[in-house]
Amino acid sequence: QVQLVESGGGLVQAGGSLRLSCTASGRTFSSYAMAWFRQAPGKEREFVAVISWNGGSTNYADSVKGRFTISRGNARNTVYLQMNSLKPEDTAVYYCATAGSRHYGGGGSDEYDYWGQGTQVTVSS
Repeated sequence: QVQLVESGGGLVQAGGSLRLSCTASGRTFSSYAMAWFRQAPGKEREFVAVISWNGGSTNYADSVKGRFTISRGNARNTVYLQMNSLKPEDTAVYYCATAGSRHYGGGGSDEYDYWGQGTQVTVSS
């Protein structure tokens, strides 16, 4: 059974940092893209960042460029999101996702086949 488990969320003051982790199990995802999305209360889920199967390519939403960094673990079944200079508008549930057949992905949620349950990030002003 495929499972993605996120961790690392929490409450932080504006300007602070958090590091999210997501580990996939149940099959090998080292050959496929992994991504982060987020959903704030009352808003649609939005793309945050994506990383290619080998970590060689990344892409970010404009709202997080220069502040967030996506990376993969050595086994490539783990993905991280380092979030710096956090703002109250970054408050959301953050979801990890992976593409079951794509080496790299874009910002569309329909490109990703497997999703985690999400981890809450709250940034206070």
